[in-house]
Amino acid sequence: MIDRVINTKEIKKAETIILSAPYEKGVSFMGGTSKAPKKILDCLNGNLELLDIELHCEPAKMIKTAQKEILGLNKLTSEKAVKKISSEYQKLFIDKKFTIMLGGEHTVSYGALHAISKTENPKEITILQIDAHQDLRDNNSDYSEKYDKFAHSCVMRRAHELGFPIVQVGIRTYSKYEYEYWQKNKKTITVFEWNKKEISISEIINSIKTKKIYLTVDVDGFDPSFMPGTGTPVQGGLDWYYGIDLIKEAIDKKELVGADIVEVSPQRDSVLTEFGAALICYKIMAHKFKNRLKPISL
Repeated sequence: MIDRVINTKEIKKAETIILSAPYEKGVSFMGGTSKAPKKILDCLNGNLELLDIELHCEPAKMIKTAQKEILGLNKLTSEKAVKKISSEYQKLFIDKKFTIMLGGEHTVSYGALHAISKTENPKEITILQIDAHQDLRDNNSDYSEKYDKFAHSCVMRRAHELGFPIVQVGIRTYSKYEYEYWQKNKKTITVFEWNKKEISISEIINSIKTKKIYLTVDVDGFDPSFMPGTGTPVQGGLDWYYGIDLIKEAIDKKELVGADIVEVSPQRDSVLTEFGAALICYKIMAHKFKNRLKPISL
């Protein structure tokens, strides 16, 4: 049998669901994010070594994992798309499936967070956001003729309005509208601006005041040298190992209720970004179930 991360077709028997949400109707620069989930899954199932060199085990062989795709999203308006994502995500969340969603543009994250807010108290779950941008606009009218309150640049504003506190890491570009909103909500939005200042991972983890977290990884939070295939690359992001260490430590020290990886825009002559997204996905799975994984015996 070929080794694969996706190792069961039965959703009911799976512990982890890789949920594909290939939505992209509101991208503001480079497109292609709707193709990302399939590309990432191809890397997960055909190109990734299953042995975790730090945990000394093969997590995929100890975690029952299934894959599901939400169909027809690009035929919908953004509002209807997030409602459909919310409905599908809620079924999995109620059934206690740990879900990693693959976007698509960042808009899809709101669907997951909206679903979680129907079951859990949003004030008790911090969104840990790795991103170059705050995504705190109220709408996209400053850069698009198509007015949209659910554009990818608004997703964290909508989530914050649900009651989720947010810790943002990697931020290095603002619109004035986002900056003003952040300044008015500093008690519930913590921002780690990414410039020359060295920020310790422990400082970021300590800023999270809740026991539970939701992790959203916009790949443009990483430096483009590691993740070049994204809609709006911004120089100077997270170093690869810093980002991975942050993700691992956050999951190890907090209770991860869900995660997503978004804004991968596959490039014609490179698989670096989707492969990196697959590695992040696998690392999230491994550390979510770390306490029950057993090292291989020699």
